[in-house]
Amino acid sequence: MLPAAGSDGVPRRARGALEAAIMDVLWRAQGPLSPGEVRDLLGTCADAEARALSYSTVVTILTRLHGKKMLARTRVGRSFQYAPLADAAGLEARRLSALLDGSADRAAVLSRFVADLSDSDEELLRRLLGPTSSVDDARR
Repeated sequence: MLPAAGSDGVPRRARGALEAAIMDVLWRAQGPLSPGEVRDLLGTCADAEARALSYSTVVTILTRLHGKKMLARTRVGRSFQYAPLADAAGLEARRLSALLDGSADRAAVLSRFVADLSDSDEELLRRLLGPTSSVDDARR
């Protein structure tokens, strides 16, 4: 399947693809990185578009990720270094929490989520919640 084309006929990247490539670089790093270091490391990734990013584009994406509370930013001299605030699972959990926080009826959303779980996911949730789980009540 080809990427969707914009009004100018040029194929568009998948939504969030560049953010994902940058987050992957930062997760693999041994510590905080400058935008230049991120750009250099993107040169080794599989995504050809990410390898060709300009310095200013990398800075823009890092700034957006920081604004989304996905990255910590530390001033070093006249520049910044960036590091992830959580691993991939932690960021997904934050996204789920944000969705619930934005819901008008949190209980309804959670109930529907639990009702739609596969048997294996339900069993995993039961184990995570422990012996006092009320998952059966939410499924009814």
